[in-house]
Amino acid sequence: MFFNEMVTPFINENFLLQSETARRLYHTVAVNQPVIDYHNHLQPNEISEDINFSNLTHIWLEGDHYKWRAMRACGVDENLITGDATDREKFIAWAQTVPKLLKNPLYHWSHMELARPFGITDRLLNGETAGSIWDECNEKLQSPEFSCRSLLRKQKIAVVATTDNPIDTLEHHVNYQAEENNDFTLVPTFRPDHGMNVEGGKQFVRWVKKLEQVSGVRIRNFTGFIEALKKRHDFFHSLGCRASDHGIDEPYADDFTYSGVNKIFKKALRGKIVNPDDARIFKSAYLYFCGLMNHEKGWVFQLHIGAQRDNNSRMLRQLGPNAGYDCIADIEISRPLTRLLDRLDSESRLPKTVLYNLNPRDNELIATILGIFQDGLTAGKMQHGPPWWFLDQKDGIEKHIESLANMGVLSEFIGMTTDSRSFLSLSRHEYFRRIFCNIIGNDAENGLIPSDFGILSRLIEKVCYTNAKDYFKYALSANE
Repeated sequence: MFFNEMVTPFINENFLLQSETARRLYHTVAVNQPVIDYHNHLQPNEISEDINFSNLTHIWLEGDHYKWRAMRACGVDENLITGDATDREKFIAWAQTVPKLLKNPLYHWSHMELARPFGITDRLLNGETAGSIWDECNEKLQSPEFSCRSLLRKQKIAVVATTDNPIDTLEHHVNYQAEENNDFTLVPTFRPDHGMNVEGGKQFVRWVKKLEQVSGVRIRNFTGFIEALKKRHDFFHSLGCRASDHGIDEPYADDFTYSGVNKIFKKALRGKIVNPDDARIFKSAYLYFCGLMNHEKGWVFQLHIGAQRDNNSRMLRQLGPNAGYDCIADIEISRPLTRLLDRLDSESRLPKTVLYNLNPRDNELIATILGIFQDGLTAGKMQHGPPWWFLDQKDGIEKHIESLANMGVLSEFIGMTTDSRSFLSLSRHEYFRRIFCNIIGNDAENGLIPSDFGILSRLIEKVCYTNAKDYFKYALSANE
């Protein structure tokens, strides 16, 4: 038998499902649940215009720093990653890398993404099969069945919540929502990170000027700044937005006074250098006011904590940000995070909150912080966000589920989201659901939880779909 020939396809119907109960839960319950992808970085214009990608590199490799990091580690020249090589050459270089990635989640994801939506399960991806896979996938990508919206429909998408800058016009959301009988809901998410980068100099000033322009609010002080943000917050709400998202290096919760923050803001608005201590004070106030805005509208407050970004200065100069030179930060979380949440809670204005940690050592820490601020009114008000970035692999998902189950309430968990820039990465919902069903199924067969299919089914339904639907309260399309 040749190495590439498989008696049973690697990605088969029982992939990752190690027990009969796990298989039954997945095939009769999980697979039928719609998907609410409540946090991703898909481009709304590509959805609104329902584009077709020109080839496999454009839809699969562009912007994917997971793959870029792996290729660099395998000695692939940068020209074949982000450089001037042809799209086909870049894909071949990726295909030649894949066989080296056993035990890396990219090996699972890549073959799952070839299986769905392309239907390729008879070959493993490598240098020998790259040519036939390139040709077959590119031909399919030109058909209407592989347009952006068609790809979303294939994945049973109910809601796509993109990530959007407050100064964005959101014209593509407006255009999509103006259509009748859409198959799924497309909504923006309020991502105001640029507004807290008060130490950003001219870049910060340009952002504030643009905010002034799109909001129609004159910004001369911190009061005007917050008023302008509220105007955009209102506009996002009118288009179905029900959550903000904040990518923060660390939780900011320093003491501040309104007059002190106003002084810092005015200094930054003049283009003056803001020192690190003053920047922390400003960021602390900024996050607090964002929390207040969210509570006022019943939005969800999402905090992505702990990424240390763009650490390779040489490559930052060459490629710019978000090119795969990030790592897990080693920071204190517990005291500042509880202080931030308590500041809002003490005024009875803490919104529903999702906490994402990037350092796996913080799983139990986050799970215990949740319990401090659950209010006894909203089930699962405080959420441990799903495994993110470096943690969204099998091991990370399993550890996350176990820590949440041990120290929180697993049945109220809002489940997985992709946090992805690729339409093919929606298969990560399937990945999560298979792993989740495997954990629950195996525990039932080992006598750790009741082997009652009704009880287990309700847990799977809630975590895969119902909890997220009830938590975010997005308006679903008529087809749901």
